[in-house]
Formats: sequence, structure tokens, C-alpha cells
Amino acid sequence: MQENATGRTGPRVGPLAGGPDGPFSGPLDGGPDGPLSGPLAGPLAGIRVADFSRVLAGPYATMMLADFGADVIKIESPAGDDTRQWRPPVDAQGDSTYFGSVNRNKRGIVCDFTTEAGLAEASRLAASADVVIENFRPGVMAKFGLDYDSVRAVNPGVVYCSITGFGSGAGAALPGYDLLVQAVGGLMSVTGQPDAEPSKVGVALVDVLTGQNALAGILLALRDRDGSAANSAANSAANSTVNSAAGAGRLVEVDLLTTLLSALTNLAAGTLATGETPARLGNAHASIAPYELFQALDRDLVIAVGNDRQFRTLMRLLGSPEGADDERFSSNSARVAHRAVLRERINGLLAVQPAAHWVGILTDAGVPAGLVNSIDEAFAFAAELGLEAAVELRADEVRAEVSRADGLRAETRTPRISRQVANPIHLSGLPADYRLLPPRLGEHAGADWLARPATPPATPPATPPATPPATPPATDSPVAPLPRPATPPREGTP
Repeated sequence: MQENATGRTGPRVGPLAGGPDGPFSGPLDGGPDGPLSGPLAGPLAGIRVADFSRVLAGPYATMMLADFGADVIKIESPAGDDTRQWRPPVDAQGDSTYFGSVNRNKRGIVCDFTTEAGLAEASRLAASADVVIENFRPGVMAKFGLDYDSVRAVNPGVVYCSITGFGSGAGAALPGYDLLVQAVGGLMSVTGQPDAEPSKVGVALVDVLTGQNALAGILLALRDRDGSAANSAANSAANSTVNSAAGAGRLVEVDLLTTLLSALTNLAAGTLATGETPARLGNAHASIAPYELFQALDRDLVIAVGNDRQFRTLMRLLGSPEGADDERFSSNSARVAHRAVLRERINGLLAVQPAAHWVGILTDAGVPAGLVNSIDEAFAFAAELGLEAAVELRADEVRAEVSRADGLRAETRTPRISRQVANPIHLSGLPADYRLLPPRLGEHAGADWLARPATPPATPPATPPATPPATPPATDSPVAPLPRPATPPREGTP
């Protein structure tokens, strides 16, 4: 194992991660005990990921893998991931929070593909990885011999994930930026007020959804690869036959455009079924009412009525029970047809009390309602509900070496802190692990894969008992059990 000791101690996960002071993960890539060379823990421990991706979709997917034990090495150009320069905002150390939001738990190296040494290092990692992920324009990786066919030739078990904006065909040359895809993919046409210009959503949602699809595709391909290998081992032991494709990897392709079209769900389905294009409705819903934004005495709130019973309860609590019997509002279809009149009536009833008052009594009565929170209010709300939505990673790192009066040199250690959004996936007994702060550019130069965890040998299915003969053999001794076939060792993954 090769890895530089940066002098950092392992990150300390803050109180929001659990316990009065939060768990401590111990030294990982530096500190008094030296760099960690042993295996990581978690359901993906032993999975090695060569991460060539940049910006958001790919880094989001690889961070999710890393949170659950995958060994991820982020491979950057000398200029670094573009998002390192996307600031403000910045954290306490002046680092881009955009970059930090999707790059924790990774070790980072620099590989200049235009140099022999840099390309050789990138090729070595790709040839020995379980997963390779990239989001360059189609053809770029092939130029350097790092495309799927080239990598598969030396690493047949590789799961190779390629993320593009518009696929590898006619749209290969188009740049895959989230804003562009929101526009051409139809999302902006249905977002915003009816009488205003089309609007993008407030976050790069298509990139995030694409990252989630990439994560799902990678896990599907790993399951197929490792399941095929295990089945082949069992079949080989039982039947002396081997599936030549067992343990083979897959090419996983995801693109931003079809990810968005899939995410449009009911709007896309309605368009395909009717040929009609949905219009912008602001904060209203095309098929349900009242299901939108309203104004109380002091601030906005949303009310999301999904059935007639909830509507009747809403009108009673607002002090207008007769409204539920009004022909214009007596059914959901009628309410949708008279949405504007209904909105005006509800706003008038809400205006006499603060929004928190209405949210309280409506929620208690089973009518979905909530304040329009800012992001910091949303984190506070999650904490009130006992949800661990944020974690704090801490580490000491060597910032410089200084000359002392006696002529000796000493290390100057500076604390580094990164507040992070917690992983939203909760597995019983297998929580996400927060080990590493987002890496500095080239921080882990020379890093090699960590050791894999020890794996017990695979056990083939038990041999079914032999069918007894119609006439038992004439013997005074009990029938000896059939010998159990030898258990072959599980083949190591690349």
C-alpha cells in the first residue's frame, strides 16, 4: 500500500451524528498511528472505485458509495474539479462548499493524462478497480485508452459507469449542464407562475437525480456480477460446469435528459397519453385542490388536501364548514375547476391567524400543512423530529513547516472543520460512516487501494437428500450420509 501521511488525524463526527459527543472514527490517513492500510467497514467494504467524474452527478454517486464503505479514489486533472472554484459560499477554511458537498470520504490524487506517468497511474487504477465512473463527453476517455472497451479488456469484472448529458449518440456533442437540460427537457416549461417566465428549480435537481440513477445502476451491476460469480462457483461444485460470463462487469449508462423525462412521471405520462402539454401552474397542482401555497397573517404556508374528508376537516377548522357543501367545492374535480375562487376563499380565512397556528391545528387533525421554511429552518425542523440531517467532520492537518530558534523544523497543525448533510439512507445495523473530509487537490498523492476485508469461502447450496429406494437395503447398519462436496474458495474480485 502506498499513501502519503498528511499529518491529519481521523475526522471526528460531530454531535449530530449520535451520542453526547458523537462517535470518533479514529486515525485514517495520518496521525500518530500512521496511515490506515487496512480494510474499511460497511456493506460496500472491499469495493474499489476509480472516480474520474467531476461537478455533481458523478461525485454525488461516488460519495454515496463511499459513505457505506467503498474505497473511492478521486482522480483529478492538475486544474482540479471545476467546482473547487465555484464560490461563494465557502467554509471556514475558504474551500468551496459546492465541492465539499459531494466529495467527502474520498482520497484525492492528480493525474495529468497528457503525461506518461499520469496516464499510467490512471490506467493502473482503472485496471484494478471494481467500479470506474466518468462524465466526460463521449470519446474523451477513449482518446486516452480509458473507455469501457479498453478497461474491460484488462479488467473484465469492471462495472463502468458513464454519465452524459444527452447520451452517446446524436446528442454526444451537446454539453450536459443542468440548466440546459431543465430547459430542453421540459422542466422549466412547467415551473413558475402562469403569467411569468419559465423558471428553473432552485437546485441542480437533474444532476442529483442522475447521480442517484448512476448509484442504482452501479449497485445493480455489482449485484449481477457478484451474484453470477457466486452461482457459477456453486454450479461448478455441483455440476462441474462453469458459466463463462460469471463475474463479468457491465457498462452502466445514464444521461441527464432521460433521467429528467423519467422524473416528470405523471406530467410525462399525461403528455404521452393525451398529446397535450401541461401548463405552468405556479405552486398549484394540475389534478388536486387545494394543494398549493397560501398566505396566513404573518407568512406563507402550504396546504396539501388529498381527499374530500381532509377538505371537510380543513373548512371546519378554518371556521367555514359550509364551504365543504358548496357545489363548487364538493368534490376534487369541482375544486380543481374552481381553484382560483377556492384559493381566494381559503386565503381570506387564513389571514386572521399566524401560519404556525394553522399548521398546528391542521396537522393535529390530519390535514397536511407546513410552513415554507428556509434551509436553516428545515435543518432545525429535522432536528426537532429526531432526524440526524447534518454531521460535522473534524481533522487536524499539517499546514506548514516552520523553522524554530534551535534550527529544528516543526509541523504546524491547523484544525479543519466541514459541516455536511448526512446521508439520507438508513440501514439497520449498517449506518453511513463519515471518515474523511473532502480532499485537497492532490492531497493523497501516490494513494493505492486499501486492503479488502477478509471474505469467508462461499458455501454452495446444500445437497438435497437422495430419494430412498422402494425397498430398503438389507443391512443392520444405518445408511451413511452422502459425502458433502468440497467447498470451493470464492474467486477474488478485481
